[in-house]
Amino acid sequence: MTTFTAVENISRRNVLKLFGAVGGGLALGGTSLVWSPMALAQDKQALMNLFVAIGEDNKVYLTCHRSEMGQGIRTGIPQVLADELEADWDKVVVVQGLADKRYGSQNTDGSRSIRKHYHRMRQMGATARTMLEQAAADKWKVPVTEVYAKAHKVHHKGSNKSLSYGELALAASKLTMPELDKVTLKPESEFVHIGKSHTIVDMDAMLTGKAIYGYDIKLDGMLYASITRPPVLGSDVVSVDDAKARKIAGVVDIITLPVPKGAPLFQALGGVAVIATNSWSAIEARKALAITWSESVNDSHDSDVYLKGLVERVKLPGKVIRQLGTSVTDWPAEHTLSAVYTVPYLTHAMMEPPVATANVTADGCELWASSQTPQSTQQNVAGALGLKEEQVKVNVTLLGGGFGRKSKPDFSVEAAILSQKLNKPVKVCWSREDEIQNGYYHAISAQMYQAKIDGNSMPTALLARTGFPSISSTFAEGVEYPSDGELDLGFSDVPLALESIQLESVKAKAHTRIGWMRSVCNIQHAFGIGSFVDELAVKTNKPCVQMWRELLGKPRIENFENQGFKYGNYGEELADHPVDVGRYLKVLDTLEAALA
Repeated sequence: MTTFTAVENISRRNVLKLFGAVGGGLALGGTSLVWSPMALAQDKQALMNLFVAIGEDNKVYLTCHRSEMGQGIRTGIPQVLADELEADWDKVVVVQGLADKRYGSQNTDGSRSIRKHYHRMRQMGATARTMLEQAAADKWKVPVTEVYAKAHKVHHKGSNKSLSYGELALAASKLTMPELDKVTLKPESEFVHIGKSHTIVDMDAMLTGKAIYGYDIKLDGMLYASITRPPVLGSDVVSVDDAKARKIAGVVDIITLPVPKGAPLFQALGGVAVIATNSWSAIEARKALAITWSESVNDSHDSDVYLKGLVERVKLPGKVIRQLGTSVTDWPAEHTLSAVYTVPYLTHAMMEPPVATANVTADGCELWASSQTPQSTQQNVAGALGLKEEQVKVNVTLLGGGFGRKSKPDFSVEAAILSQKLNKPVKVCWSREDEIQNGYYHAISAQMYQAKIDGNSMPTALLARTGFPSISSTFAEGVEYPSDGELDLGFSDVPLALESIQLESVKAKAHTRIGWMRSVCNIQHAFGIGSFVDELAVKTNKPCVQMWRELLGKPRIENFENQGFKYGNYGEELADHPVDVGRYLKVLDTLEAALA
């Protein structure tokens, strides 16, 4: 079997060659379930779990456990590791991590890869450096305080002696790892890689067309699948006439997939899959299918009509989610500004549509997917196939954009189900049209903002309502209101300094799969509040920046106490990531200075 991937997956044979059985090398493994200081599973057959490994060739093999979708994380994570390790960047080889729970979260979203893992990555690099230094001290029979690592070598302070990392790796690998919290981290003043500009490690491959994305995976004997999915959520196949489709050269089989019951989750949508020896035949045969679909409660859903209904709903009282001061009942026309803002359904439309290749055998399933969430892919595929999670191996390719769509592994589930049925490797390729019709949409929404303005042209009260189908509807039936976590994204968390604030949400039932898109509900809420502040500025004849300053008030740490809701703060502690109004005001200062 020939597989081309843009990642370096280390086999048992290569591990033995690199790290000790055939030659020498340092492959530091750990037994901690969540964060071992050195690396985690690269290959289930490997003798050691890898995150930082050093071969006799003097190269450093660093594992990136996050997904690369153009944001440069396959460079950023290794930069942090390499800096604490004192590694020469020219000798760094980046290894892509497989799905493995021991990494902690591999869900590459929310701009969290560095924010959440920066300190641990530094500790991991420092642990390897500490062990290399100890190995050198043991070899020279000197105290470890007399040696130091620098520029891919360990040096002796009292002489000109030095040893390369490759020369020390095998001895270092036999040492007991120091405790993470006891290793010494470098002072920021000595950073060589962190905060410095490096060309992303995949750039040459991308520029020369050698980079391998999900669509580029090729396996011996692989079949291609093109799927006609239900035209609306909940519809199922009543009948299918595939006679014409089967006559097209290259068609191997045509399979009807069941429509899942209940909430959509990350399940395959169902429909009719055309399997062929090449993608063109699969696509052309799919066009020749004649399918009759069952009725669905979502048949009558019209987005224009639905949006008009939402607009009317946000003009009426809703469910109060945040209350500051007393409710305002008098809204004099000459001192009141009201506005309604709408956002339609949005689709991700990333450059590379969803794609996954699966090979199911008697032993398990191996996947190659452009996935933001390899662990979720592993879990959902295992569930769909009736396997244990450890029987599902997920290889992560480069992603041609993600933006949240590729953290939903439904397309990987489709490939796995079809491979299991056919006993052959199958690649499922979504087209651009497929993604626009059957993807996970960013929610359609309407917002109403209303402000009371005093005689000094200063807003004193705000009433606002928002309505949109919740992402929670994808995971549970009967959801009617947006969740608190969604409302926290740009609506309930805006720290305005007014006498009265009343924020409400209204009912909005989902009629299709709703998912998260880059910045999630900040998409509609930032648009709404930002536009309304602009209109307030025009109404009061003030510069927009001045209006923002007046609305935000004095510098302070906003904790939203005694306002009827608990702010989720993106899952972070307010003490660690406070809502710092002073910082917001400095952003305005910087912006104003840049425009001056």
